[in-house]
Amino acid sequence: MFGTLMLLVGPTMAFRLLGTSGINRFATWRASSVHGLAVMLVATATAHFTPQSGSVMPSHDDLVAMVPPFAPFPRVLVYATGVLELLGAAGLVRTATRPTAGIGLAALFVLLLPANVHAAIEGIPLNGDPATPLWFRIPEQMLFIAIALWAASPTDRAKPSLRRSRGVPTRSRYAP
Repeated sequence: MFGTLMLLVGPTMAFRLLGTSGINRFATWRASSVHGLAVMLVATATAHFTPQSGSVMPSHDDLVAMVPPFAPFPRVLVYATGVLELLGAAGLVRTATRPTAGIGLAALFVLLLPANVHAAIEGIPLNGDPATPLWFRIPEQMLFIAIALWAASPTDRAKPSLRRSRGVPTRSRYAP
């Protein structure tokens, strides 16, 4: 149940630690969280392409079973969402594409919620484990959406700071 959340929290904490060690790319919680989300997406996207196996991750077939009956072409949808997760992860890592990736991923997370609700209500197991209960999954999904939207918001670099040097706005050197 906590696996996906740990795939976000673990890398986020590691990136933030790197930021406190002087690596400017991870100098803020925002940058660290966005990169943590990218790591989580790469890990979860692999399940979309993994055949049934003895791995710890769910397989393609597990994810196909999660697709609600009203959605057409479940196998194609699982492959497509895996590709979108990988593209979103790549987009989050590049500062120039981060806003677009953040909005796209927020929309994707909203669109994926019915599959998670369906899996929880129908008791569809993932890799033999019970589906994540709704009381946990919905707040978890909201966290993913919030981080994606945080990634999409303007960076600190785009906002002049309140400090002034010779009457000209300066920019923060601590922006991600």
